[in-house]
Amino acid sequence: MEPKYKRVLLKLSGEALAGDKKTGLDYDVMTTYAQAIKKCVDAGVEVAIVVGGGNFWRGRSSGAMDRTRADHIGMLATAMNALAVADVLENVGVEARVQTAITMRQVAEPYIRGKALRHFEKGRVVIFGCGTGNPFFSTDTAASLRAAEIEADIILKATMVDGVYDKDPHKYDDAKKYDSLTFTEVLAKGLQVMDSTAAAMCKDNNIPILVFDLARPDNIYDACMGKPVGTIVYNGN
Repeated sequence: MEPKYKRVLLKLSGEALAGDKKTGLDYDVMTTYAQAIKKCVDAGVEVAIVVGGGNFWRGRSSGAMDRTRADHIGMLATAMNALAVADVLENVGVEARVQTAITMRQVAEPYIRGKALRHFEKGRVVIFGCGTGNPFFSTDTAASLRAAEIEADIILKATMVDGVYDKDPHKYDDAKKYDSLTFTEVLAKGLQVMDSTAAAMCKDNNIPILVFDLARPDNIYDACMGKPVGTIVYNGN
């Protein structure tokens, strides 16, 4: 079976890496993600990953701390997660490279677009850490930016729910799930797919987003193969 997408950007939240622990790293859970990613790579899909840092640090809830400094701490949290993801990928037999938007040459490559593209040619997974390298921008926005730069076919946004709903399905039994949405609808309705900056960037660059449930890690593979999972957000006519 041929994959539907040649190159994808997978957005993983920090919380997803923590599993039921909620904080820190759960290597057993991360290994299930790595095994699903390996299936994608083995099928010929080029995979990039952007990781969040919420399992270690949430800058916006840091109280009186200066926002810029809090965001810088958050970027370092994503670097730790990126290194951990690289480790579990290599443990299941997938070559991986970490590139960071803040230079830390002793532990990771600096982000260089051309080098990332070369890694894809060699069958390596590239993990982008430190967000955009700038405060006031989320890792969702980093995912949108990197997806545009590497010309990814789609952003796979792995979450803890099975798609996009009109309201929180954990709080409301009558929440309605969407199978598909346009970016215009997402922005007009204020739906929590990505922050508005990230969604607008995807809209402007015609990059669809597929939102799906990571509780079943094989959804990553199914998404790459074009099977119906989650909610697709795209540019309408």
